[in-house]
Amino acid sequence: MSWELVLWLMALCALLLPLVQLLRFLRADADLTLLWAEWQGRRPEWELTDMVVWVTGASSGIGEELALQLSKLGVYLVLSARRVQELERVKRRCLENGNLKEKDILVLPLDLRDRSSHEVATKTVLQEFGKIDILVNNGGRSQRSLALETSLDVIKELMELNYLGTVSLTKCVLPHMMERKQGKIVIVNSLAGIMSVPLSSGYCGSKHALRGFFNSLCTELVDYPGITLCNIYPGPVQSDIVKNALTEEITKSIENTGDQSYKMATSRCVQLMLISMANDLKEVWISDQPSLLGAYVWQYMPTWGLWLFCKLGKKRIQNFKSGLFLKIVFC
Repeated sequence: MSWELVLWLMALCALLLPLVQLLRFLRADADLTLLWAEWQGRRPEWELTDMVVWVTGASSGIGEELALQLSKLGVYLVLSARRVQELERVKRRCLENGNLKEKDILVLPLDLRDRSSHEVATKTVLQEFGKIDILVNNGGRSQRSLALETSLDVIKELMELNYLGTVSLTKCVLPHMMERKQGKIVIVNSLAGIMSVPLSSGYCGSKHALRGFFNSLCTELVDYPGITLCNIYPGPVQSDIVKNALTEEITKSIENTGDQSYKMATSRCVQLMLISMANDLKEVWISDQPSLLGAYVWQYMPTWGLWLFCKLGKKRIQNFKSGLFLKIVFC
């Protein structure tokens, strides 16, 4: 083979490689680091077995699916949410479909807004299992209303539940992990914690607050390399998040949730979450296109990102005011 042919082949590869990467990105449902970990990284079934995992918001959606997939890995589960009957239902599903026994699952009712109960709840878990290996902060609610029409009570509720409740529970669990010098804290945030979208001002505020707090906390744990924080930013996922969303008033609920079938399957989202946890990834984005592309634009070209979202938001607001439910493309 002549050197001229070799050079031509190298040039051809150099031209094709960006095209191949672009096609891969257009088909991607997560950030590239996470997809690499899925291909070449550690497996959840190797890394998470026999761990004690405490999941908040475990009564439905991502939390329920996470409990189901964890139950097949041979972990010890703590299921928390406000709705006890739903937690018991999730527990039955875990026992039926997983590899766990009755004693391996603790149903622990918890209201994240009741911060005075978090220390007692933490002690209950430690008395039951002796340790907490992983805390998954998944509890929270979304919002669908215009900022000026939204009561401050709604914004306060979102901050109490999504932000302060998560921070409070983490502060109760973290000293135990620091004493053991190991543990994982998982924060289920949202792409709305990176970007900002219309009709979700209070929700975005609470999720941006989470990002700031836990990124700061990460810098304070440099002397504890065995403790890892994993910030997970899902995009649109099939769950009850829209059904349970707050509106302009605390007592008012969503009347039309619209079509949710276009969103990522909950099982796929949780599968990627488990890979993130197994590989100790610090920050991951989980979403189909075009939401994933939106996150990259907002992260690396914020001025363009804000311009784009203002354009898209105008149509979304018009549909909202007319009673239609536009697809929630970015959160």
